[in-house]
Amino acid sequence: MNWFKEKRRVMILVFFCCILWGSAFPVLKLSYADLHLTASDFNVKILFAGIRFTMASVILFIFSKVVLKLDMRIDFKAFRMLLVLGLFNTTLLYFFFYNGLANTSGIKASILQSMNAFIVVVLSHFIYKDDHINHGKVLGIIFGFLGIVIVNIDQGFGGFNFTLYGEGFMLLAGLSSGIGTLLAKRAGKSIHPFKVTAWQMLIGAMILLTYGLTQARVDSLPFTAFSGGLLIYLSFLSATAFGLWFTLLKFNKAGEIAIFRFMIPVAGSLLTALLVPGEHFNLSIVLGLISVSVGIYFVNRTRMAVSESDSDQS
Repeated sequence: MNWFKEKRRVMILVFFCCILWGSAFPVLKLSYADLHLTASDFNVKILFAGIRFTMASVILFIFSKVVLKLDMRIDFKAFRMLLVLGLFNTTLLYFFFYNGLANTSGIKASILQSMNAFIVVVLSHFIYKDDHINHGKVLGIIFGFLGIVIVNIDQGFGGFNFTLYGEGFMLLAGLSSGIGTLLAKRAGKSIHPFKVTAWQMLIGAMILLTYGLTQARVDSLPFTAFSGGLLIYLSFLSATAFGLWFTLLKFNKAGEIAIFRFMIPVAGSLLTALLVPGEHFNLSIVLGLISVSVGIYFVNRTRMAVSESDSDQS
């Protein structure tokens, strides 16, 4: 597996993952438009999310079983842990994400959802004895929160543009993702990462799917060849990005890879502006994006330095 250790290839794959995750924002916006979904189609979007992540989890199960030769069976104790993880990392995350995205611009959403990086830092301070907040992380958090404030200022800087069902839901999606990240870290200590990802995604997706099917009719999603193709892409996106990311984490230092996660909001914003009609940058968006990206960079640069220091001492 030296192929996954060569620096140039690693960087290419890391950026590829970031572009995949970033592309979800414009692809979902285009899907909503083709399916004629409006901001009020609350339950229909939940059904859409359930279908997507059920498909993605099946792809991960097949890959884990056929390619990685993993035993995908779990015991009841593991199931309980993965149930909680799936609830935060898939069900609640995409409950808020899918509906929040429908009530704000794709560019703003890609920036706001990156809040999970800062939430993980804050929560880790209270949970892990060896992961306290230091000056570098404080600087990163300040830039991050400043970016969140700036991106919600009106284009003319005449007021504050923030709604619960739009920007608020995207921040709640970031909170759910942050909690899910910490739960996944705990689960990954005793269960293979691919197994964790596949199971939590399936469990979380089934909750979304069950809720969606009880609250909305299947024919409320009039898939065309275009939107059907986008659904397939979104499913492979999730499975591929998570699969590559965990493989890279296995063969490389986590800090050296995580430092480039600032590319996710950058990729999401740029791709949305390029692909979605009516989406464009303004001064507050650009300043907010820069601030959030700098914050993510500082937070992960500090983590990388700590990781390397611990490695030198061991």
